[in-house]
Amino acid sequence: MLQLRSILKLADNCGARKLRLIHIVGGSKRKWAYLGDTVTAVVDRADPMGVVKDSEIVKAVIVRTRRGGRRRDGSFIRFDDNAAVVIDPKTGEPRGTRIFGPVAREVKDRGFNKIASLAAEVL
Repeated sequence: MLQLRSILKLADNCGARKLRLIHIVGGSKRKWAYLGDTVTAVVDRADPMGVVKDSEIVKAVIVRTRRGGRRRDGSFIRFDDNAAVVIDPKTGEPRGTRIFGPVAREVKDRGFNKIASLAAEVL
């Protein structure tokens, strides 16, 4: 469960190090972003040779949250950090070529199959 101005780690190798959440896609009144949601974020810190640059506005998918979430079967999933993967806004494909760390199953359920297939572990 993330809100505006939340800081996110990057779970891919697109070149960004930190993202700051500035908008949750899906309505102007949405307050919270959950696992698998698409958000708009600004790059707070980036590598000089990366695909994305400092202060660039990007679309990203939430793949891990500290707050976690309840699933339909009654189980609860929670991670150690808040992380996202930068995606191409037109195609929805990740801009990086590798995904680091585990990814929630909700990401695959929302239609981001490429992110789930690149991840080492889908929980």
